[in-house]
Amino acid sequence: MFTAGSVKLTKLLDDSHTGQLQLPEFQRSWVWDEERIKSLIASVSRGFPVGAVMTLATGGTVEFKPRMIEGANPPDPKIKPDVLLLDGQQRLTSLYQVLLRNEVIHTVTPRRQKVARWFYIDIEKALDSTIDRDEAVISVPEDKRVTSDFGRTVDLDLSTRDLEIDNMMFPVSMILNWHDWQRAYIDRFMSQADFEERFTRISEFHDFIIQNVTGYLVPVIELDKTTSKEAVCVVFEKVNTGGKALDAFELITAMYAADGYELRKDWYGTTSTPGRQRRLKDHLRLPSAQEGVLAGVGNTDFLQVVSLFHTRDMRVLAEASGKTGKELPQVSINRQALLNLPLEAYKKYQDKAELGFNEAAKFLINHGIFRVQDLPYQSQVVPLAAILAEIGSRAELPKTMAKLTEWYWNGVFGELYGSSTETRVAKDFIDVLKWVDGGEVPATVHDATVRADRLRSMRMRLSAAYKGVNALLMHVGARDFRTNQTFTNTVFFDENVDIHHIFPKDWCKSQGIDSKVYDSIINKTPLTSRTNRIIGGSAPSAYLAELESDEVDTPADQHEGMDIRLRTHLIDPKLLRADDFENFMRARQAELVKLIEGATGKTVIPESADIEVESYAEDDDEEAVA
Repeated sequence: MFTAGSVKLTKLLDDSHTGQLQLPEFQRSWVWDEERIKSLIASVSRGFPVGAVMTLATGGTVEFKPRMIEGANPPDPKIKPDVLLLDGQQRLTSLYQVLLRNEVIHTVTPRRQKVARWFYIDIEKALDSTIDRDEAVISVPEDKRVTSDFGRTVDLDLSTRDLEIDNMMFPVSMILNWHDWQRAYIDRFMSQADFEERFTRISEFHDFIIQNVTGYLVPVIELDKTTSKEAVCVVFEKVNTGGKALDAFELITAMYAADGYELRKDWYGTTSTPGRQRRLKDHLRLPSAQEGVLAGVGNTDFLQVVSLFHTRDMRVLAEASGKTGKELPQVSINRQALLNLPLEAYKKYQDKAELGFNEAAKFLINHGIFRVQDLPYQSQVVPLAAILAEIGSRAELPKTMAKLTEWYWNGVFGELYGSSTETRVAKDFIDVLKWVDGGEVPATVHDATVRADRLRSMRMRLSAAYKGVNALLMHVGARDFRTNQTFTNTVFFDENVDIHHIFPKDWCKSQGIDSKVYDSIINKTPLTSRTNRIIGGSAPSAYLAELESDEVDTPADQHEGMDIRLRTHLIDPKLLRADDFENFMRARQAELVKLIEGATGKTVIPESADIEVESYAEDDDEEAVA
């Protein structure tokens, strides 16, 4: 429900000054630069429309913590706003700053350099119909002197009222106090012979410019106080299409603030105390790593885990009261569920949620995922954290961990967490917990399917399954070709491990092999950066010989040690040494299929027919879009 009408600009400014009109806490700070402010002044001075504002009546079901428009005096603590400004903050704040405060404006240049400015209207230019009004609006430094030649020459001095009048420069800050300025003008020129002509001139300025501002009407759309949280969020995003989308965290922050709880401080911390965001980023982070595997966890992810616990509780209570079927509330992490998340629930589950994410970090690292960019699905971390928090120490039991691992890899290789995951997250949270306790297999495990030919189209980190293969290889004990080290967390960062080609790219190009073939995950494996530099663009037979020549205790013609290392990568040493690319690809694809089958507990769907190497050019949709 909403009403639409027009309100005088002066009333909106007065209401902003007294606190009757305030901002909801989630509104961002005022950021307009001086050029946009000048353009706004020019438009209003001509009576041109500058857009509607949207407000929300207070006193309804949605309670946001209010804050004053920037620059307004602190309100009387007993005064509560009648309305909150949802759209029009930048315009109204700019006009409040230049028209009502009579103080220098702290703004920025278009290049974001901080400046202090006063704004003026050049009376003669404003009255000249041949001159663009934007040219008549000027800004000057805080001392009101415009200089050149490194300050040695004063080009314009407006530092006194008499100088403003002599230069016919009208201060925008005096528009709402026109009569005071007019009186000073009259006193300045009353005794001069051309007074009548001068008075006529400023009277024209008043009639054609000042009155446009003092009588300016602003279109106002006011949302009724019964408007729901979800509607406020959607409407705000629709009218703020030019800015950053408003997320649930910001709305919830404003709602909790109304109850005196600082959610933003809880998440972001302070200069002296790290918040949950920093603690999660640093959890299990090695000194050689910039951030931990949880660096991608956002505030909404955190709220979703809390929501899983809270909505599960609500469902359990409803079941205990005898409700069934559609009467039962849903376990959910959608926006509506987050917006309805009470402060009591957040306080109850915030520490449990953080513990769950910490356990998720341990799980990921133990399964060969050390960096956030190697994480197959960020979205799957939410149910993983919630499940681990709920299971607690039982996750350490081999049988329990085996089920969690099977569920996780089915989500990855079934590629089920790519989009529209809200329903799956909630369902997995409930179903995996039941499965651990002896219930039915979760839908994610049941529904996941993997095709053998999918391996050929995994070429980039955009693919969750691509990352999954790399992680599995490290998890099962792949060893570096050169150092014979397994890829533990420490080795991974200290040795700069990444996914590299087995048959080098340059060699493949020289053999006329299509990039869509040699860039497949089948031809890639984790290696240290130094090993990859030694490999260079040589044929496998050549770089293997070079790597083996560095082994002091092993004759160069004795391949046993290297062959063992190659097999940890599921590579057939004979085919690699023979530079047999085609048969290598076939053999390794078959080995990777077995690896995935072992992780998921599912049979991979085999190739429908013999696959020629030339047909490896098939693209997967994810990478084609990218």
